[in-house]
Amino acid sequence: MGDSLYLSLWFPSFDEAEILPRTVSVLRQIPFSAARDGVTYVAIQPVSWSEPTVLERRFRPGVAPEGAAAEVAELLHDDYAYLFEAYWDLWTPPEGTEKEKWVLEPSLVRLIAHGMEFEERAAEEAGHIQIDFGSDTSFLHEEIALTSEAERNVRSNVQKLVELTARMEKNAGATGRLLWSESEENLAQKLIARLQRVQ
Repeated sequence: MGDSLYLSLWFPSFDEAEILPRTVSVLRQIPFSAARDGVTYVAIQPVSWSEPTVLERRFRPGVAPEGAAAEVAELLHDDYAYLFEAYWDLWTPPEGTEKEKWVLEPSLVRLIAHGMEFEERAAEEAGHIQIDFGSDTSFLHEEIALTSEAERNVRSNVQKLVELTARMEKNAGATGRLLWSESEENLAQKLIARLQRVQ
């Protein structure tokens, strides 16, 4: 069972008026899935995670980041959190025989923009914007035998992750980033160890 993988981003400031513009700039960096393009879901969480959401919207087909932000713009508060979901394509191993090929499949990316007063100032620790990439299994595939195809696809997924995190920091104006997982294990060390095994 893999650990959940996150990217936390911090900005020079994250005032109420900056929440959506900064969120849109981060969402624009995601290379949306060919099969599930755009932002597919938004939700607004008031005050803390223990409260019920005040708005939820699903989009089929997905919408541009600006369109998703417009859905929540009228309920902008610095003690709210804003959740956006989108998909990007990652290589996935076959579920059947080893003769089957890996396929590019949509993989969920969840972005949470924390207002500065949300959940006892969670933004300070979790990041002004936190991205949940789901399980780190998609990048490690430690259960898979390392054929040349598996090696190529594991490398491709890791490279996409590294490039995306760098792009999010650079192009969205973040001043800090941290890629981390739920376990105490160092994610960078796990990735390096896995890549060394595929060399």
